[in-house]
Amino acid sequence: MRIIDTHLHLIYPDRLSYPWLKGAPAINRPWPADTYWAEVKTLGIEQALHMEVDVAEPDIESETAFVLGLPGIVGCVAACRPELADFPRQLDRLLAIGGTRIKGLRRILHEVDDAVSTPQLFADNLGRLALHGLTFDLCLRADQLHLGLALARKLPEVTFILDHCGNPDINGIGLDPWRADLRAIAGLPNVQGKVSGIANHCDPDWTTETLRPYVEHVIDSFGWDRVVFGSDYPVVTKTGTLTRWVESLREIVGSDSAENQQKLFAGNAERIYRLA
Repeated sequence: MRIIDTHLHLIYPDRLSYPWLKGAPAINRPWPADTYWAEVKTLGIEQALHMEVDVAEPDIESETAFVLGLPGIVGCVAACRPELADFPRQLDRLLAIGGTRIKGLRRILHEVDDAVSTPQLFADNLGRLALHGLTFDLCLRADQLHLGLALARKLPEVTFILDHCGNPDINGIGLDPWRADLRAIAGLPNVQGKVSGIANHCDPDWTTETLRPYVEHVIDSFGWDRVVFGSDYPVVTKTGTLTRWVESLREIVGSDSAENQQKLFAGNAERIYRLA
């Protein structure tokens, strides 16, 4: 099964600053491209889309330029600050750096106050993405899915990708109310679902059956044409390995048709992120 990883984080502390890593000691070290490719060469992962790693704001453009030169990286989702009046110029600078290899933008919202994404300026700035065919990845906690729903409703012309299955609190409150909130945001045709980033919400002894109801609900809610695969490497290593995540996901969807599995693992990514 050919796989495109739509959510790879590569970490180079000698070149870029990652303030948040001080609070994540399990992964607070370099995670270079060669280490990643050494693990995934037997998994079928052929290409990867680099996902911004919440670098310090002055490093946003430097990160974008650097990762696009790394092996196997077919494009990137760059960091941005849509809450700022300077966003149009930031967007222009990013496009000047990466051109069509910039496939989308992301502003991590689960680490900032909810009020960051609610002003009209934020929506107006994101509306500019449609002019360039760029997507916007939504990184929200499960209790913030209403924020993504509001943005996607305001901007039907923008394609949103909901990261990490909407970050369900698997170890805490479980399936509900995440299940209904996920169904609601999936009801908007301009929102796609990323099957990624849920193993790290579990204890290290998680099994395929721990993840199954969450993965199946995301696929059932979005449908096979609107889901993509992401590794969330190296965050996935906090409670397991990338190999274990891929093998479990293959088991969960293994009874579905080869056509549907290929949509999840590669085909939809090529279309949604314009990789083909």
